[in-house]
Amino acid sequence: MNNRAGKFALTPEDYRSFIPRELLPETLIQYDDELHLFFKGDRNLARLDGITSVLPNPDLFIAMYVKKEALLSSHIEGTQASLEGVLEFEADLVPKEDISKMKEVVNYIKALNYGIERLVETSYSHFLFLSFSSKDDTLSLDRSVS
Repeated sequence: MNNRAGKFALTPEDYRSFIPRELLPETLIQYDDELHLFFKGDRNLARLDGITSVLPNPDLFIAMYVKKEALLSSHIEGTQASLEGVLEFEADLVPKEDISKMKEVVNYIKALNYGIERLVETSYSHFLFLSFSSKDDTLSLDRSVS
């Protein structure tokens, strides 16, 4: 018989009783660096959640992070744009930088917002990721700059 969970033993009164194994494993759990990073990330998300609970408009706070992420993503692909230029473009001001660069970043922002909206409706999946990661190529901006 397998003794993984414990064993049966006869008592002095000739009853069979089950004696479970000790609950603690023989070797203690070893936490590696990756698990430490997971816990650190979890703590930081909890802090961010706490901060947003005291903000008057958390959506505005998050929108700035979305813009920052869009800028970083566009930089990876070689698009050089600044946060100032994106904010000017969104405010219908003429940015000092190349308008086509601003459109690319704004498309990233729209794609990210589209993905966030879709996550409310459905759970995360590979199909969902593909739908909003390709969304930035198909979004159109009806803005004309003279």
